[in-house]
Amino acid sequence: MRARDIMTKDPVCLRRDETARRAAEVMRDCDCGVVPIVDDNRRVIGIVTDRDLAIRALAAGKSGDVRISEVMTPAAHCCSADDDLRDVERKMADLQIRRIPICDAGGRCLGIISQADIARAASSSDKNVTEEEVAVVLESISQPSHGTRVRPETTDQQGFSRNFKKNSNCGVRGKKRATAGCGV
Repeated sequence: MRARDIMTKDPVCLRRDETARRAAEVMRDCDCGVVPIVDDNRRVIGIVTDRDLAIRALAAGKSGDVRISEVMTPAAHCCSADDDLRDVERKMADLQIRRIPICDAGGRCLGIISQADIARAASSSDKNVTEEEVAVVLESISQPSHGTRVRPETTDQQGFSRNFKKNSNCGVRGKKRATAGCGV
């Protein structure tokens, strides 16, 4: 199964000069928790999540008129529509991100895959995604980001973590977190 098979196609995208309020309105109206941020050619340059709005805008005392560029996570991680779904799952788990934009070869946003899309694929009749895969992805993504990050120690045949070891470096596989916002 490929990313294109389960992605939500043509998500609403915003530009960096729009406001946090506009991003929140899109999330409300589209019933989503993330909006890709694109340039004039629809190339993904960042992403803004509901958590970015809560932490970087509201909790920081900024108004709804703050520009998205001030609260977004720049340089969002992306996958290709042709990527194998297991590679997408692995990337989401490794980076601890809940949603990932799907882009063409030019970096233009074609869609987005969320945890919910993966779960729906597991519940479909063709069963290209197992419930165990969903559980592993969810567990990896949901590890706490404060103080005692759980670090994968071993992986299975598909590259998913199976044994976990506590550490306190707040990193993924011993590295500093790859994205600036939780739950991207």
